[in-house]
Amino acid sequence: MSKEVLIVVTNHSEIHDGRRTGIWLSEFAEAYMEFTAQGYKVTVASPLGGNSPVDPASVDADTQQEILDAKKYLVNTLKLDKVSPDGFDAIFLPGGHGTMYDLPHDENLKRLVRGFFEQNKIVAAVCHGPAGLVGVTLSDGQPLVAGKRVNAFTDREEAQTTLDKHLPFLLESRLRDLGAIFVAAPNWSTHYEVDGNLITGQNPQSTLAVTKAVIENLS
Repeated sequence: MSKEVLIVVTNHSEIHDGRRTGIWLSEFAEAYMEFTAQGYKVTVASPLGGNSPVDPASVDADTQQEILDAKKYLVNTLKLDKVSPDGFDAIFLPGGHGTMYDLPHDENLKRLVRGFFEQNKIVAAVCHGPAGLVGVTLSDGQPLVAGKRVNAFTDREEAQTTLDKHLPFLLESRLRDLGAIFVAAPNWSTHYEVDGNLITGQNPQSTLAVTKAVIENLS
């Protein structure tokens, strides 16, 4: 039986006047390509449905064509209120600063992530994607990340982007405040953590490692 993965992306497109954001393209594209190479069926969804904007900073003259080609899967995403965990084996949240604005507050995403996690399905996220975990509480009222080993874009990395002063919160700090056991690696190094069915990675460099950990777990 082929596996099915739900990738959830952001609809948010602005940090402040003149600074656009959205999905970090490689984090979406590398995961999408790796999953489909395994023969998995991939569904792409977002809080509002429709277009998921690409962060302009995630594309430059060196970006591979196959990464650029993945933009077409972000044009007409499914709206999250039309999705349930049924039939899916994993949910994957790629990053980009846009996720910091819409994913933490989306009630449909909270419902979905809780459903995946409590059905022992894989919940995976990378870089700023774990912003989609911070609003999730389990059926017992505890934050999903409480007591879990997790990883995400670190406060030190955020300081290097110089966007830290503009964001609604700092992701590492928020995860720690929720009781997560945050395991940080040096800036911009490949790193991920696995705690049961929760798989989280630190930065764009960690996308493939997280994706392969999902595949390993599913196989």
